[in-house]
Amino acid sequence: MRKLPFRSPIVHSHHLTPYLFLFPALVILTLTVFLPALQAFSLSFARYEYDLTQMPQWIGVENFRRLAGDRVFWKTLGNTLLYLLGAVPVLAIAPLGLAILVNQKLKGMHWFRMSFYTPVVISMVVAGIAWNALYASNGVFNQLLKTIGFESGIPWLTSPNYALWSVMLVTIWKGLGYYMVIYLAGLQGIPAELYEAAAIDGSEGWRKHWDITIPLMRPYLVLVTVISSISATKIFEEVYIMTRGGPQDSSKTVVYYIYEQAFNNLEISYACTMGLVLFLIIFSLSLLNLYLSKGKESYGNIRF
Repeated sequence: MRKLPFRSPIVHSHHLTPYLFLFPALVILTLTVFLPALQAFSLSFARYEYDLTQMPQWIGVENFRRLAGDRVFWKTLGNTLLYLLGAVPVLAIAPLGLAILVNQKLKGMHWFRMSFYTPVVISMVVAGIAWNALYASNGVFNQLLKTIGFESGIPWLTSPNYALWSVMLVTIWKGLGYYMVIYLAGLQGIPAELYEAAAIDGSEGWRKHWDITIPLMRPYLVLVTVISSISATKIFEEVYIMTRGGPQDSSKTVVYYIYEQAFNNLEISYACTMGLVLFLIIFSLSLLNLYLSKGKESYGNIRF
């Protein structure tokens, strides 16, 4: 009779060790992410207000029908898409230029890096209050405009024409340094030999960045585009602190509207329905970004 190979219990324990380390994190994720997500999905098809003494009532797709006819929701969805189109291109391109600038080996360049990254570590509450002061009718911005001839100034946060763009500027200001660091990590991983070879072929100055840097930074461009797109569609803090969605819902985003329905109006199931729609939008945008950014060539592990 053929003997089966002997396997020590120690080998089996080594196979289980990674799962033992993952188990606490999986438990926390299950309790705080997966189960609430499943519950929110189920509540999208029910009627439920914040009352612990009552059970949710199954109503099918009634919440989705209500959502289709909700004028405010479509207004906030339009604001969110406008936020996406306005902020993401700037946050995807401008930080790359900053990263190329601060990657130069010049004296005192670390101070420039620190100055560009400082807004990232500032609390959004503090930043919002500070920018509210700058946007005030007698704030710094309007005072500067008055010195060049604009006596009335600009109603930055009190006009439907300017409110959303004013909030968007704060998002861009805080995000530039964060995405700059991501690009900077990618730039420092590009071999210097590539630039030397490009210089021999006559590619110098900014031309070398067009020929070498941008193609090799494509994975980082995809990463920044996806992250900034998700962040733009989930914008909340800036709106809450600076405008509360006004004036006339001009700066109200989908996430802020979800907050209003869930915590002000206590319509939990309707808020879950909007959250589900927002999740599908974010998921679709992420897939679209990844599909459009597929590369055809590669250098090492980097496709370009």
